[in-house]
Formats: sequence, structure tokens, C-alpha cells
Amino acid sequence: MQTGNPHGPIWLNVGEPSGDLHGAELLKRLKEVHPSASFTGMGGPAMEAEGMDVRYSMKLISLVGLTEILSGLPRILKLLGKIKRELREIRPRAIILIDCPEFNFRIAKIAKKLGIPVYYYISPQIWAWRSGRAHFLREHVRKVICILPFEKEFYRKYDMNVDYVGHPLMDVLPLEELDKIEVDENLIGLLPGSRNKEVSSLLPEFALTAKILKKDHPNLKYIIVRAPGMEKERLLSLWPDDIPVEIVEPADRYEVFRSCKFIMAASGTVTLETALIGTPAIIAYKFSPLTAFLGRLLINVKLCSLPNLILGREVYPEHVQELCQAELLAKSAQKWLDDEAAYTGVKRELIELRSMVGNPGAALRAARIIVEDIIELGL
Repeated sequence: MQTGNPHGPIWLNVGEPSGDLHGAELLKRLKEVHPSASFTGMGGPAMEAEGMDVRYSMKLISLVGLTEILSGLPRILKLLGKIKRELREIRPRAIILIDCPEFNFRIAKIAKKLGIPVYYYISPQIWAWRSGRAHFLREHVRKVICILPFEKEFYRKYDMNVDYVGHPLMDVLPLEELDKIEVDENLIGLLPGSRNKEVSSLLPEFALTAKILKKDHPNLKYIIVRAPGMEKERLLSLWPDDIPVEIVEPADRYEVFRSCKFIMAASGTVTLETALIGTPAIIAYKFSPLTAFLGRLLINVKLCSLPNLILGREVYPEHVQELCQAELLAKSAQKWLDDEAAYTGVKRELIELRSMVGNPGAALRAARIIVEDIIELGL
């Protein structure tokens, strides 16, 4: 039985920057569909700018990898206790979880005991690893709202209430304007990640790659898109003085992506942004040894980047763990620099991917699904 408070706020819960952006877009649409509703929960600056009462900063749970989650567990358990008491007090009408399954599954469990209906937007990537968690979702979540075309079929196998709304990036990316930007054949983009551990492991490899490429391609220029919260000085300290590099702000990232010949990027949502914009990317990532070991035991998919998963084949070269070496990254880069047919072939694949991801309006469709169901419950 659902016992959410019909006069209470709607609680949203996110735990990372990409979730904050998607949450802000969903908030905007929820206010359109349900102007009288109020919103609170855990979020970031983008959601706060949309008028949400952010009671808990998403930075409190911004962790990566299994080992990092384990080391932060005592703090997280204490935080969950606080949120549980608050949910019991204010009795939200509903809870909307956005990605971040390691934390949000615990929120779903608390909500179930309190009888508060839960909706999962940006469904967790359990098709990639620990797929058995679908049984947990079926028991604890009223509706799963997915954004990738292959996810609906996966969740249906578990007899779940699931809706596919398309990808919210299609609302955020000004593709018509970006398509007009000319590509600079000598400009290589660098996206070393948003966390210190990512940057410290990837940017030195990107720098060594640049040194290797300099021999046959002396005219190449490099541009780093600084992630929010990442200091410029930190990036420069990991980059050699003899290779020119420019550092630009995150607000300019889409125009920069489009103007690059290709990009070397940390695996993550940003790789799908580059793909939809139409700029090829070489994917790189390094995990801690324990996370890598456990990942090999638990991961169900052979590919890690979203563009490759959507297309069902390795269009973006993936350099993960022991493959994340400058010599191997340089080989992938040289192929696109020296073989025009290989490069244009990837560009063609990205046109296909854009058509597969769906039309704009994902957040609005999700907002309507959630609000209609809340109203149907009498909340």
C-alpha cells in the first residue's frame, strides 16, 4: 500500500554531475506538467538552480569503483540514517531516483518500508553487471524509465513495469547549430575525467600519446575540457611543457567537441555526447586493481562505452586497464589521422547512432509518466 503524503514534496535523489544535469531537465518538465508540486532531496547546483530544495549535496556520495565505495561505507551508512529519518518525517508524495544504483537502491529499500512510491529515471546499467538486481527493482520500484533503446527489452525479461523515453541528451545538445561548426583537422580533444583519480591515471597517458604522435604529426594541437571542480593548475601539472595545450571551461564543451578531429576520453556519459555531436572518440579508463578484478567476475558485457553498446559493436576503440597505454592509444589515433576511409567510416556510424537514440522530449515524456501515475495513486 502506498502511503506517501499527498501534500508533501516530491523527493529526487542524484549522486553525480551527469545525474544533476538530467535531474535539472526533469525538474523543469515536472514543473510544467505539475506546477503546484514542490521538490526536495539530494542533488547538485543544476537542480538547485531549477528551484529544488537541496537538503543533501550529491558530493556526499560522489564515489567511483567498488574499493572507493567500501572505504566510504561508514560515512554513507550514517548519511542513509539521516535521510531515512527525514523521509519518515516529511513523507514525500513520491521519490524519483536518478542513476547511481549503489546508493539509490538503499533509498528505494527505505521508501518501500515507508510505503512511498519510487520511480527510477535514467535506469541503472544492471544489464552490464550484476543483472540479478533487476529482481530488487521489480520489488521496490513502481516504474523504471529507461533512456537507451536496448534497455526496455532487458527489463521486460524480468516482468517489470518499464517505459522507454529516449535519451535526454537530445534535449540538451543544440545539434542543428553544432552541425554547422567546421572540424579543425589538427585539433585533438582531451577529456581525462571529472575525478582526481581518473585525471591522475589518464592525463599522463594522453600526454605520452601526444609525444608519440608529434613525430609524424608535428602540427597537432590539444585542448582539454576542464570538468566542473577540476582545477586548471592540476591539469597543467600533468601535461608536458613542450606540447601546446589549451584548457577550456565546461560551458564551452559542445562547441569544442564538434571542432575536434577526434577526442581521447575517459569512459562515461561524455562519450555519448561526443557520439551524438558526431566527433569520434578513443575511450580510456583505469580502475584500481581490486575494482578491475571484481569487475572481470561480475561484468556481463564485452564493451564499456555507451556508443559501442548502443551500436552493438566496437566503433570507438576501447583502451581499458592494461590496454590503457600510450603506445596503444597512439595506434588508434594514427589510424584516424592516416586512414581517411577508417575515419569517415566512424563518422558514418555516428550518424546511425544519432537516429537510434530517439527524438527530443525524453525528460518531458518521463515527467508525464511519473505525474500521471502519482495522480492515479491519489497522491
